[in-house]
Amino acid sequence: MKILITGGSGLIGRALCQRWHVAGHELTVLSRTPNRVAALCSGAHGVAALSELDAAYVPDVVVNLAGAPIADARWSAARQRLLWESRITATQDLVRWMASRPAAVPVLLSASAVGWYGDAGEQTVDEHSSQCGADFGARLCAAWEQAAQQALQSGSRVVVLRIAPVLAAQGGMLTRLLPPFRLGLGGRLGHGQQWMPWIHLDDLLALCDHLLAKPDSQGIYNACAPELVRNAEFSRQLAGILQRPALLPAPAWLLRCLLGEMSVLLLGGQRAMPARTLASGFNFRFGGLPQALRNLLP
Repeated sequence: MKILITGGSGLIGRALCQRWHVAGHELTVLSRTPNRVAALCSGAHGVAALSELDAAYVPDVVVNLAGAPIADARWSAARQRLLWESRITATQDLVRWMASRPAAVPVLLSASAVGWYGDAGEQTVDEHSSQCGADFGARLCAAWEQAAQQALQSGSRVVVLRIAPVLAAQGGMLTRLLPPFRLGLGGRLGHGQQWMPWIHLDDLLALCDHLLAKPDSQGIYNACAPELVRNAEFSRQLAGILQRPALLPAPAWLLRCLLGEMSVLLLGGQRAMPARTLASGFNFRFGGLPQALRNLLP
């Protein structure tokens, strides 16, 4: 297959490129640094702009992962503009480019996040639920999904993944947590009772292949493990596998002072279930947290 990936140099994009390179697919990655794409993305062809692609080029699949990291900086007005433009504006541009192709692009697989639900508290949410939150992160995800769905108008099948924080050995949330936890300085965030959805990277990659291969798969799918944990339990299990204590909680008031509105990423949570994902026939290899952590932290 011919696959075009935006955001291909990130954690998920690099892993997909490696997987799909081995499978023999033809990979093109849209990147701000196209000269680095081949090295980062398993030999994929890098382009800096969609206009560089041949007018007759029609990929079999477009995978839209582009977006500035959501948790790398406080959500100042300037940061919010960057997050919005790198997701919504970039997706709108991508969908317009797809509509300009001489034939319809068969599939758009577009990223979103479980942050779409906002802080859902104790409410169980799945792909059929209404949006619970109105914080910036929730609004960002809603607009991101709406932009991707516009590709339906040009005849593409649109699959949107609401991705939970990804557990991986080579980047993401887990590698940020490991240094303090290895030193015995980890602990719960706030009261620790907030639900904390997650997904193992290998399951996320397999889910992408699963949904791309099913022509009847369309719409929203939660990319999160079916066995949920609260933040305090996540911290306890991570510390236990590392054989370290987890006795230093981060007070909610301190996180709110340091992070402002962005603190919802740490203090809020989603009791999110992958209802449509499971109904599609997908089987999680790492459905439970102990199994996932033991795989990533041998």
